[in-house]
Amino acid sequence: MSKELFNNTEVAFQLKSDSELERAYFLFKMISHEPLVRIGTAATNFALKAHLPIEGLIRSTVFDHFCGGINEEDCLPVIDKMYEKGVSTVLDFSVEGKEEEAFFDAAMEKTLKLIKFADEKESMPIVVFKPTGFGRFYLYQKIGEKKSLTSTERQEWDRVVARYHKVCKFAKERDVEVLIDAEESWMQDAADSLIEELMKVYNVDKPIVYNTLQTYRWDRLNYLKELHNRAKTDHFKIGVKLVRGAYMEKERERAEKNGYKSPICETKEITDKNFNDTMQYALENIEDISVFIGTHNEYSCYLAMDLLDKFNIAKNDNRVWFGQLYGMSDHISFNLAAQGYNVAKYVPFGPVKDVMPYLIRRAEENTSVAGQTSRELDLLKKERQRRKLQ
Repeated sequence: MSKELFNNTEVAFQLKSDSELERAYFLFKMISHEPLVRIGTAATNFALKAHLPIEGLIRSTVFDHFCGGINEEDCLPVIDKMYEKGVSTVLDFSVEGKEEEAFFDAAMEKTLKLIKFADEKESMPIVVFKPTGFGRFYLYQKIGEKKSLTSTERQEWDRVVARYHKVCKFAKERDVEVLIDAEESWMQDAADSLIEELMKVYNVDKPIVYNTLQTYRWDRLNYLKELHNRAKTDHFKIGVKLVRGAYMEKERERAEKNGYKSPICETKEITDKNFNDTMQYALENIEDISVFIGTHNEYSCYLAMDLLDKFNIAKNDNRVWFGQLYGMSDHISFNLAAQGYNVAKYVPFGPVKDVMPYLIRRAEENTSVAGQTSRELDLLKKERQRRKLQ
């Protein structure tokens, strides 16, 4: 595969008007300055807490670049426009940090609504939710640490499990795949066990339920191999979403503070190798494992394309999807889609105020991932130049 594919900015930014291109350039320019991100984050948090009228400003800048809208209907123009260019949508209700039962029930209802929505739209084959959207972090942690639950907590956990089953059962009826996100390692064991139980029930014929493996954890390839052995014994299919990971600083700090070995790979190079090896293992075992390749890394995408060729897997085989976040790496998403691969953008949505933690994390992540922001800026600059010369 030619390693020039992702340099085609005309295809990458075909949906961006000149003014949207300028806004993207301005945003990534701002994000490239770490002090600005820190000041902007603090100022935004303060303004929102003080109920200052800044939602309009946020909406017209960072929100509209990284989010599809405030509700699913609001996202329809974005969904339809991308699908015309062969890019599907995974709508991601990005409200975080709530701990009440009423919120968990509302998140479940929202996910059921998204499944129905997805069932009616060819452009939305997949839905997603976070474990802590359906239950308290503390419960997952306590179960993962093999501590016994009080009778009240046991009832609470039964409600969590029931929410998962309700969503996965409905998804299976509607033939919509469900990606379940990964979170911090100290709550993930409980989520992994629960998701495996769901796979046994709903992934008999083909994967409906997908677990997420954060491959910056050095143990995830082994985990997948062990899961694969159990899947062969118990006759179920595996669905995995592969990502590098999102909680690195937090993971390392906690490991150091509590005196255990960090679950995170020591270097970026080791993480990259772990991601690529895990991806290769999944593709080698495509009869048993379907994979959603969530990456903004060009090399990993080129490698995946080469592996599909090597293992004679069709570009549009539904068992292999590529995914990137909305507002980022359009040069990967739209160029892959133009070549006929299955591509989906993760499109976050929700009320502006509630989505701010997500947006702040995106800004901080772009600041800390060396090379990512400068790559976006270079491509945007190249496309601005190309349009000027037309």
